[in-house]
Amino acid sequence: MSLAILYSRALCGMDAPLVTVEVHLANGLPKFTIVGLPETEVRESKDRVRAALQNGRFKFPARRITVNLAPADLPKESGRFDLPIALGILAATGQIPVNKLDQYEWAGELSLDGQLRPIRGALAMTYSASRSGRSFVLPEQNAGEAALVKEATIYPVASLLQLCAYLTGQEPWRPYRVELEERISENYPDMGDVKGQVQARRALEIAAAGGHSVLMIGPPGTGKTMLARRIPGILPPMTEQEALESAAIQSLGSGRFDLTHWKCRPFRAPHHTASAVALVGGGSIPHPGEISLAMHGVLFLDELPEFDRRVLEVLREPLESGHITISRATRRADFPARFQLIAAMNPCPCGYLGHYDGKCRCTPDQVARYRSKISGPLLDRIDIQIEVPMLAKKDLMHPGPGESSTAIRARAVAARQRQLDRQHVSNSELGVQEIEKYCRLDAAGKQMLERAMTQLNISARAYHRILKLARTIADLSGSEPVLGKHVAEAIQYRRMGIN
Repeated sequence: MSLAILYSRALCGMDAPLVTVEVHLANGLPKFTIVGLPETEVRESKDRVRAALQNGRFKFPARRITVNLAPADLPKESGRFDLPIALGILAATGQIPVNKLDQYEWAGELSLDGQLRPIRGALAMTYSASRSGRSFVLPEQNAGEAALVKEATIYPVASLLQLCAYLTGQEPWRPYRVELEERISENYPDMGDVKGQVQARRALEIAAAGGHSVLMIGPPGTGKTMLARRIPGILPPMTEQEALESAAIQSLGSGRFDLTHWKCRPFRAPHHTASAVALVGGGSIPHPGEISLAMHGVLFLDELPEFDRRVLEVLREPLESGHITISRATRRADFPARFQLIAAMNPCPCGYLGHYDGKCRCTPDQVARYRSKISGPLLDRIDIQIEVPMLAKKDLMHPGPGESSTAIRARAVAARQRQLDRQHVSNSELGVQEIEKYCRLDAAGKQMLERAMTQLNISARAYHRILKLARTIADLSGSEPVLGKHVAEAIQYRRMGIN
């Protein structure tokens, strides 16, 4: 037989389109050609495949070898096609049986001695392979994350020699299974470590219950970062679907998904020198950025005005839509970006404005320039804007711990469950029509909101966000109607005018 056909997967954002690997041997001068729009890593696979076959004591044919990766108009990248190309050569030369190759999909990068190295995006590829009805063969280092797709049949292998022993019946071949224990909030820093800051803790509890974004403003050393790092511990536990989506997007990153983080809310805290591409994703071969890697978790931006303004502006659309589309000249990729934004900043460049009498030396122009780095449209999309003041001595020196994350999380979970039972999504995800249906105010609430709109000149977007925030506060108190006191508390979280 001079032709062998196998199946593999490419990566295009979160999608993993099918790739047919056709290997043809013909008479003529020895030559190894790969066609089908391969990137540099794929073109280099011919040298890895040749060395792996020769070091594995297989016969490498001295013939004209043509490998076609179909469809031809889909760009192919990375070394994941090494394994199907090597198996295609072995099948075309009769060194392994070909009768069952079409029942599997194959992916793996070969080392020169025939060992298999881990690949990127195993989870996304496995999910697509399971829907096609075929089993998936991949490096054993990727088996754990691939097995998170419960309906998939996974066969991990360590080397090309071991795989050929399986295919020829010399060794038994069993599918891989993994049992994962659910992670709990004790894996996160505890909110009980935070002393004082009653208003900030209350605001973060509301944010956790409804999935709202938060901006904390205060001088250095008041606990803004400490508070932010404890938010994942008070968020409701991840569902199976949320955990799978989060793991899949992390599998597409630079490294494979760590199974010890299964069902743990991601917490991403990029440095303020991060570029727009690092934040939202991109590159010649689109990779997910920080907003996608924080899927169903927290994106923490400390020292918010220190970020380049153009970098911050790219957050505006994902905060509204929950996804990001990266378009390049030759390809387009869509990544989910449903994250919870938590940001922190100082009130002025030196950080002490209004908190230490006489210590701040910033001029009004310096303060205005500092705060203008955060645009009005971005600030309008942040639900909760609170001040985190200096701690009083009595709070700082109080010997006992504060309320624990476990107690706060229990209230947030109960409030979130009310939201899911009523509308099937969290309050932060409500659309305009759903807001009108589920966030109806009583007479006092309507009067208070009308007065706030007149006095504070709030936008239509801020109006809707206040309604969603009031709905979450009502859920935390166990109230079905949204009362005037709930609206009053929601309004106070929108009065931090920093522009």
